[in-house]
Parts: sequence; C-alpha cells; structure tokens
Amino acid sequence: FLRSTVVVGGANMYQQITDIRRGTHCIIATPGRLKDLYDRGVIDFSDYGHVVLDEFDRMLDMGFSDDIDAIVGQTPETRQTLMFSATLDGRTGELAADMLRDPVRVAIAQEHMDYQRIEQRVHFVDDVAHKERLLDHLLGSEDLQQMIIFTATKAEADMLAEDLAEKGHSASALHGDMNQRMRTRTLDQLRRGHLRVLIATDVAARGIDVRTISHVINYDLPKVAADYVHRIGRTGRGGS
Repeated sequence: FLRSTVVVGGANMYQQITDIRRGTHCIIATPGRLKDLYDRGVIDFSDYGHVVLDEFDRMLDMGFSDDIDAIVGQTPETRQTLMFSATLDGRTGELAADMLRDPVRVAIAQEHMDYQRIEQRVHFVDDVAHKERLLDHLLGSEDLQQMIIFTATKAEADMLAEDLAEKGHSASALHGDMNQRMRTRTLDQLRRGHLRVLIATDVAARGIDVRTISHVINYDLPKVAADYVHRIGRTGRGGS
C-alpha cells in the first residue's frame, strides 16, 4: 500500500520527522517546511523520482520561488516533473523552462462559468468612513448567513477582523501569515457555522467550499479580473 506524509508549517515538526523516518512513498508538502526539513538533514531528495508542483503560479505569488528551486535542484535529473499552473507567463514560464525537460503541455480550455445565480452589486462610497458604515449596514442584512470579506493586504484583514469583533460580530481573519493550525481552526469554525464573517486575502481563500456563505464583499477590488471571478464563486455553491 502507499504510505504518504503531510509536511506543512504550523504543525508538529517532530511528528513529521518521525513519519518520514519510518518510511514514506509520497510527501505532500508546503515548500517552506519541506526546505526546512531538508536543511536539517531529515530528507534525502535523491530517493524521489517524481515531483508534482500544484498551483505553481500561486506558490510563486507567496514567495516560495527560492525554496522550490532549491528542492527541485536536489531531486534526480531523471525525475518526472508535473507542473499545474493557471498561467505560464513571466516568472512562472521562466522557472518552468528551467525545471522541465522536453515537457508535453496540456492546456484545458477554461469552462464558461454561469454566475447568473449570483446577484452582483456595485456600491459607490465617498471615503473609508463611508465604506465602513456601508459594511455595517450590509452586515445587518436579514438574509445574511455567512459572509467572506476580501481585503488587499494581510494587515487590513487583521484590522478589519478586530474592528468587527469589537462591534460584536463573530469575525476572524484568514491569511498567509497565520500558521497552519490557526488557518485550519478558523476554517473549521466557518464550516461548523461558529463563524459568521471571514475576512480573507486572495491567497488564503482558495478552495473554500461552504454552502452557507450567502454574501461576498470585495472590500478592496482585486488587481486581476480572474480573482474577482474566483472570489464571488465562494457563494452560489451547488446551484444555490
């Protein structure tokens, strides 16, 4: 049977070390913790003949370029490398050219998503104070079940979460500076319905699938149009 080990930051490193030394066929990891364990002499990458880089463009956005480069550089030249990425432009394409040998490129046509079930509104505001008052009004909506508020920065997510909590809302932040244990706990609270408002950055919010999210607020507009589509898709799940 296949033995696998999960290696992520914020979790118990010593348990991860124990699991690896017991023997594992497959390591599913975040680059930072994996590089850390390699530096400690726990992992010998020469034993691994397959490398899968998932969400490669997003990992670069999160600043893992050097870690990924170091890890892949220690794997055998005969390895098979699979790279999954939404884009192969710029830095992503440059690294792909360095890491892949005679690759076969498989491009999947983007499916046209139907967002007609999601009602989209634009609210014009005069200043930050006006935006804050409007958010207070939206949080009082009778049909609000759970809400995700997207901010541009981690610092703003923290500040807004603290402000809403002081006003009596069940609110918490979710972003890349939080350790894995905190992120897992926050998402678990959201899924259990113990958290009414989640304030998140784009990187942290990928993959959230909670059917009771009724509202998404773009408190700060995204810089990339595709991120807007990704954001609003956190509601209207399963045809609702």
